[in-house]
Amino acid sequence: MRVLLPFLALYRRHTFLIFLGIILAIVTLLASIGLLALSGWFLAASSLAGLAGLYTFNYMLPAAGVRGAAIFRTAGRYAERVVSHDATFRVLSHLRVFAFKKILPLSPGGIARFRQAELLNRLVADVDTLDHLYLRVISPLVSAAVVIIVVTFGLSWLDGPLALTLGGILLLLLLLIPPVFYHAGKPIGGELTALRSQYRTELTFWLQGQAELVVFGALDRFRAALTATEHHWQRRQWQQASLGGMAQALMILASGFTVTLLLWLAAAGIGGDTQPGALIALFAFAALASFEAMLPVTGAFQHLGQVIASATRVKQIIDQQPEVSFPENGPAAQSGAALNLHNVTFTYPGQPLPVLHNIGLDIAAGEHIALLGRTGCGKSTLLQLLTRAWNASSGEIQLNGQPLNAYDEATLRAMTTTVSQRVHIFSSTLRENLRIAAPKANDERLKSVLQQVGLDKLLENEGLHAWMGDGGRQLSGGEQRRLGIARALLHQAPLWLLDEPTEGLDAETEQQILALLRQHCRDKTLILVTHRLYGLEHFDRICVMDGGKIVEQGHHAALLQQPGRYAQFRQRIGNISPK
Repeated sequence: MRVLLPFLALYRRHTFLIFLGIILAIVTLLASIGLLALSGWFLAASSLAGLAGLYTFNYMLPAAGVRGAAIFRTAGRYAERVVSHDATFRVLSHLRVFAFKKILPLSPGGIARFRQAELLNRLVADVDTLDHLYLRVISPLVSAAVVIIVVTFGLSWLDGPLALTLGGILLLLLLLIPPVFYHAGKPIGGELTALRSQYRTELTFWLQGQAELVVFGALDRFRAALTATEHHWQRRQWQQASLGGMAQALMILASGFTVTLLLWLAAAGIGGDTQPGALIALFAFAALASFEAMLPVTGAFQHLGQVIASATRVKQIIDQQPEVSFPENGPAAQSGAALNLHNVTFTYPGQPLPVLHNIGLDIAAGEHIALLGRTGCGKSTLLQLLTRAWNASSGEIQLNGQPLNAYDEATLRAMTTTVSQRVHIFSSTLRENLRIAAPKANDERLKSVLQQVGLDKLLENEGLHAWMGDGGRQLSGGEQRRLGIARALLHQAPLWLLDEPTEGLDAETEQQILALLRQHCRDKTLILVTHRLYGLEHFDRICVMDGGKIVEQGHHAALLQQPGRYAQFRQRIGNISPK
């Protein structure tokens, strides 16, 4: 239960709506009990009065009471639904914001161990499940407890022993049934939550990998595994439904037993009157109506197992400590960017060997550097350290003479322009996809950068209003990469970090993009990661990496004159033979 405490604290923001919803639920239940009890008594009393009652029995007052109770029940139920759902949606929105606020600082290190589909399931389905805490657990339990007290107190004015008998049975059921069915349904609820996540994850992988599964003939095998998970999930759903049916049956049985017991006890008289008369109908119908307040209680604690399991899964993410934290204030942004790396070593969490070993590198403001090396040598990791996606395990990185971790996040992002290997296209318009880099840029500026990167055709038809779709699926890989470069051109920053910016581009387009980048960054510090050798002669310095170290560095011409890695790379592809 303790796992729910951080989420219950969020309910304090909407205390008024939550309490108002519970009060309206109580009023509705009491109106429903009053309606049925008064109607039963009214019919019984009218039949006993007979024709003589036309002159001695007051028909108007009970009829008015029945109508009033009906109006209160109808209006109260509508108002309770509106208020309760409004409170639930408000709490749910804060739950989502709370979860996202906790998760954002964890990226990428804290969430790297979770699959994307698994992470999405925890953020959506598990957070949504937490709304059951109010609607299906807190509100029914509190409402039932208050209704039992009010009904017992009200009936005690007519007959104390009968009222206490009814109240005692209801209270006993309230104390016994929820814990019993909670313990019975807890393992099922926990497994349902896990199976829901597993099924959705497997389904996502199955849909995303359709092409590969069909090509290699593995479609049926993966579909069989998905079907097995689905059947297991359905069995657990059937078990939970059976448990809910058993709880309802038990409550109906208790209702029948209680009414029978009250009729038997009332046979001796009610309130000292040896002839119970119409009051026996009032007690019988009041008992039947009182069980309306108990019916939601039977299923309340069955859902608690799922709520706790979902809360545990969300808490596993939000309780993690960020790998990287930023100060609130730091050095001011500058127009230039000089970098100094002193003995920088980095090891990914949980990995035995470091990716970077004692990297030492000094980059002057405005210098253009190319990082060259084979896949896995640590080039991209070095860029991630410069953006503070990770902190160096040892050593120090300085930006303009200040430790990199001294800068607040807003300043660091304002001074850095990054194009990663994977450019994400948001499901929005072309205009909004560009404006994330420059929110105030006008349409003319946006069209200009698109033309510079060779994406003129995107301006045809709908132009900047064109919808990119989920992940920019209508764009090729090269077009997505150029759209990422267009964003970078819009972001005015003195430090440029580019990770394979021309990957997926043809030779002619690659030449155009590299020329554009050199022109745009002539007064900026540029670090370009690449494994392609075209255009490197234009860089101020080339740093060749291997095994997490910088094994050689220098200008293109100087490196060709020595028998090093760079010369070997050039000779291997046959572009230039070292002399």
